[in-house]
Amino acid sequence: MSTALVPTEVPEALSPGAAGARRFWRRLRAQRAATVAAGTVALLVLVALAAPLLTALEGQDPTTYHPALVDSARGGVPIGPFGGVGADHWLGVEPQTGRDLFARLVYGARVSLGVALAATAVQVVLGVVVGVTAALGNRWVDQLLSRITDIIVAMPLIIMALALLAVVPGGFPRPVLVSLIIGFVAWGTIGKIARAATLSLKSLDHVAAARLSGWNTFHVARRELLPGLAAPVITYAALMVPSNIAVEAALSFLGVGVKPPTPSWGQMLSDANVWYQAAPQYLLLPAGALFVTVLALTVLGDGVRTALDPRSASRLRVGTAKEPRS
Repeated sequence: MSTALVPTEVPEALSPGAAGARRFWRRLRAQRAATVAAGTVALLVLVALAAPLLTALEGQDPTTYHPALVDSARGGVPIGPFGGVGADHWLGVEPQTGRDLFARLVYGARVSLGVALAATAVQVVLGVVVGVTAALGNRWVDQLLSRITDIIVAMPLIIMALALLAVVPGGFPRPVLVSLIIGFVAWGTIGKIARAATLSLKSLDHVAAARLSGWNTFHVARRELLPGLAAPVITYAALMVPSNIAVEAALSFLGVGVKPPTPSWGQMLSDANVWYQAAPQYLLLPAGALFVTVLALTVLGDGVRTALDPRSASRLRVGTAKEPRS
């Protein structure tokens, strides 16, 4: 049969082209809260990428001990005001070790953001592959993959991650391991979203025309279905990143995540839980960084969801403007 049956363009609602992309950015910019959140996230990513440069400007690194900067007679409390803040140590030093807090904070941003983004990528790939395969397969394939997805969704993420991290040899790179475990344990929800969206999309005329023209299943999925999955997948992925940051911080706080001397915000919180009175900045700095990062990513994720699906109102009433007219 002639390929003329196959539409040369995918409908804009399913696969936004240049005009759809412009409309999306216009809707996103119309939300002041999302714009501020996007700028905050961009700044955090820039700080994480520029961590070596920033610490070089300060003249410090995240692993060098400075025992002369802590008072051993008082149990290792930093010497000087505000935890040893000064020209050489912009945010002070770590209790007991004297390691530079600014260096550990910016390098910790690399670990926290890197683990969260890598885990999200694994979740998206696995969820989309399993969801699309289930929706396009026969009844037995759909039933099998759907039951596996149900099991994954029912698994408690933190408990499963704790169990898996405890049995893996210590020589395996810890940030990579944490990313893989979070990704492999928590892809179930996005798999369900991908399956439901694929079942809806494959009944549309342009997909039916593509199948009637003789395209194989892989070609139909790549050319006709995956573009239509972009909106729900991107929306949910944007909301998964802050959740994954919180999971990484929780695992490091519990002592099974990123291991010293690699800095991590969760690990810093774990070490600081006995210093909140003697050196409060050691607790407040990583806690504040985590709070700002998770809040900014959550607000940005909500803005992306609203921009991609204007029929659903934003959950954030403050800073949300009406969509500007074309």
